[in-house]
Amino acid sequence: MGLESDSRAAMGEGKPSLRWSVEQKLQFIEFRLFWEGHVNRADLMDTFGVSLNQASGDLNRYIALAPDNMVYDKSGKTYVRSPAFSPHFMKPDATQYLAQVRSVAEGIVAPEDAWIGNLPTFDATPAPARGIDPAVLRSIVIAIRRREAVEVRYQSMSSPDPEWRWIAPHALAFDGFRWHTRSFCEKSNEYRDFVISRIVETRQSRPAGIISAADTAWHEIVELEIGPHPELSANQRRVIELDYGMQDGRTKIPVRRALLYYALKRLGLDTDPAARPPHDQQIVLLNNEEVVRSKNWQTSFSNDGKSETLQTGATRQQVER
Repeated sequence: MGLESDSRAAMGEGKPSLRWSVEQKLQFIEFRLFWEGHVNRADLMDTFGVSLNQASGDLNRYIALAPDNMVYDKSGKTYVRSPAFSPHFMKPDATQYLAQVRSVAEGIVAPEDAWIGNLPTFDATPAPARGIDPAVLRSIVIAIRRREAVEVRYQSMSSPDPEWRWIAPHALAFDGFRWHTRSFCEKSNEYRDFVISRIVETRQSRPAGIISAADTAWHEIVELEIGPHPELSANQRRVIELDYGMQDGRTKIPVRRALLYYALKRLGLDTDPAARPPHDQQIVLLNNEEVVRSKNWQTSFSNDGKSETLQTGATRQQVER
């Protein structure tokens, strides 16, 4: 599980040009040194399926390129991180490490395919599995790729029975709990979010009559500027700043206008901050009025045709759902 290309580019400035497969092994060596403090030939052999001689060659290549980063421990028969260690081929990333832990724990990635040698004990709050039909998802993905409209049988919460309708999907979206397809709905003549697990089946398709560029709510970015709740103590505010990576008591979170409803709800910013105690609310929206004024954003959220009221600060707006 390698690093993103931009990280490789950033760490690779001034380094010799290397083949991707070679660079992956050098990144792996560095990953193990940084996170676990040691690496040996068996690690490379198990992860990349290389021979003993090839693994030795990769370790020697790393030593030649970063001679101060590791030393050989004869008693442990392994290379260990040196006090002078400095990353050359990867940028240590806590988010990436934790994503690997979660992916392995949830069965998305096999333990032998992860770069973590000794996985820490891990668990997470359970979430109900979403019953998405693979055939339905395939139809949606194909329609996105081919820029087609597809006829779907959709179960709306505003109707007792599922009904057929034409949608032109152009993107997938995850709200932190459910997967949606962002689509133009021919029945309502507007862009909506359809919960994929509520699409019972699909049938025919045809060229879409509208382009995704017309979905302005999807392409427009709104910045949520958040800060610690002002009624927290100074020490509590400082720890919230660390939790959210804030600088000078604030940070900005870019979000598509079409996903604004979900983002506010997930962050607990969809209600008046005075409605909960400061230690429960923890963060507040600093640019509340600007977010509320975001042009017609409430018309961008719909997944079953049911109206729901959203309160953001002191402003209440109708959100199509």
